[in-house]
Order: sequence, then C-alpha cells, then structure tokens
Amino acid sequence: MPRVAHNSDVALSCTAGNAPKPTSTRKASVSEQRSTEQSRTEHDPGGQDRAHQELRVLTERRGHVLLIGLNRPEKRNAADLLMLQQLSLAYGELDRDPGLRVGLVYAVGEHFTAGLDLADIGPRLGPDGIDMVPDGGVNPWQVDGRAVSKPVVMAVQGTCLTLGIELMLASEISVAAASTRFGQIEVARGILPFGGATIRFPRAVGWGNAMRWILTGDMFDAAEALRIGLVQEVVPDGTEFDRALELAGRIAAQAPLAVQATLASARDAVRLGDAVAEAGLQPTLGVLAASEDARIGMEAFRTRTAAEFVGR
Repeated sequence: MPRVAHNSDVALSCTAGNAPKPTSTRKASVSEQRSTEQSRTEHDPGGQDRAHQELRVLTERRGHVLLIGLNRPEKRNAADLLMLQQLSLAYGELDRDPGLRVGLVYAVGEHFTAGLDLADIGPRLGPDGIDMVPDGGVNPWQVDGRAVSKPVVMAVQGTCLTLGIELMLASEISVAAASTRFGQIEVARGILPFGGATIRFPRAVGWGNAMRWILTGDMFDAAEALRIGLVQEVVPDGTEFDRALELAGRIAAQAPLAVQATLASARDAVRLGDAVAEAGLQPTLGVLAASEDARIGMEAFRTRTAAEFVGR
C-alpha cells in the first residue's frame, strides 16, 4: 500500500513495501516491522533506535481511507511528545489530501492508550500548555479552533484512558471491543482533561453521566460507554478494527463533498448555533447540486446502479 511521507524530523516514516498491515487491533505484523528496522540499520548503525522512534504512529492508505495506528504497544500506547506530533501530522495529511475521505484511528497491541506519558510530557508543560502540532499538522483533539474537515472513525480495545476518550469525543463514530475499559482519570493526577472532555463529554452523554466519570476518575466498561452514548457499537474482542473499517468504507463510498458539507453543517450547529447552521443550508445545497457528484448520484438513482463518486 502507498504510504504518506512527510519532510519533517517527526515524519511518519515507513516504506510502502514493508508497512505493517493491521488485520485487527490485536495483532500487528512484527516480522514486517522488524524488516523495516533491519533495512534501516544496515544503512545506518543508529537506525534501529531511530526506527523505533519514528514509528510512534503508522499510516496506510486503504482506498480512500487513511488508517492511523498508534504504535507504542510496549508502553500501552502512552502518548509522548513524538506520538502527539506524528498523530498531528497524520491528521493534517487526512485533512488536506483530496484522495482521502475518512480516517480510521486504531492501536497496535492489547490496549488503545494508557493516556499521556507524564514522564515525557510533564516537564514540557508550560504556562500555555504544550506545543504539539508541527507545521503541516492538525490538532487531533481539535481544541484550537480548527476542525478536521473529514470524518474519523475509531476502533478501541483494552485500556482507553484520558486522551483516548477525548480522541473519541473529537471523532464521529467509535467502535469498542467488548472488554474495553475506559477512564477519564486526570483528576487523580492533579490536572484537568485538556483535550476537550470538559467540553464534549457533557454534550455527548449528558451532564450527570459525564460528571459521574470525569469528577471521580473511576473506570467504566464498554457496556456503560454504549449506554451513555460514548461509543456507537460494542463488538466481540478482536473484531473492532474490521467493523470500524467497514463503517469507514461505507462513509468513503458516499459523495465526499456531500459528506464534508454535512459534517461541517452539524459542527456549525454545535459550535456556532442553529441560526448559523440554518443560514448555510440552502447556499451549500446549491453548490452541491451543481457538482459532478450530484449528477453521478442522480444518474445512479435513475439507473439503480452503484455510484462511483469523484469528489468534484
């Protein structure tokens, strides 16, 4: 599969021929990953260390879907600065590449994320927080006023703490393995959730449901996450990636301009209010109706065939 490349010290670096290909969130191709590292080491005596460093986040194009994989399983995918930067670059690539229509975020290993690597992040926190978005990146938690223009689907498993929940809240659809355990535990560490949970969690699940978990730091299970609406589907362990990919594929098969306009309208209603969103409905409809994709959609309806949208 072709792989995204970035000209940056924190680039998502892996060649197409040996990129690990996730068949589920539980398993990764260790032999292929080692092959990548060995190839680098042969050309650079320090390559093995750098290979481990560079592969905090994996990316792979699957048709119009960008797979974005957290890849620090030995630390339960705890996020250090490098992972945050690489994740931001992956979101930036998703946002600006017209060939990509939807993102799918998953994690390599048994756990989605143990949250922040406080040993690495703590010393970097200053009066204004932490600077984690390199040039060309987009903040995956979207708490800086800029939103990703394309939908993101999540597949979570194992332990999913703090910023993992906030990443779900910033996405559109979340699928959880049945044994997943969640926790918004920042108050137990003396800080507050700073990736959007204080804003989005109450809005998504209701004030009482959100405060029950945000203010206590208690852990909760996938059944509770489904009950309150934090996740949209709970599936048998080991099938979460496949189900999330199926949903991402369904979204990617729709007219991309229409999907992005629909997402933008819904976000306008949430962020700016109903009146702003209402004012944009008819003008946006006029633009979409004049698009090539609208013609393709109408023709597919008339002939009862599957539409092949082109994004124009």
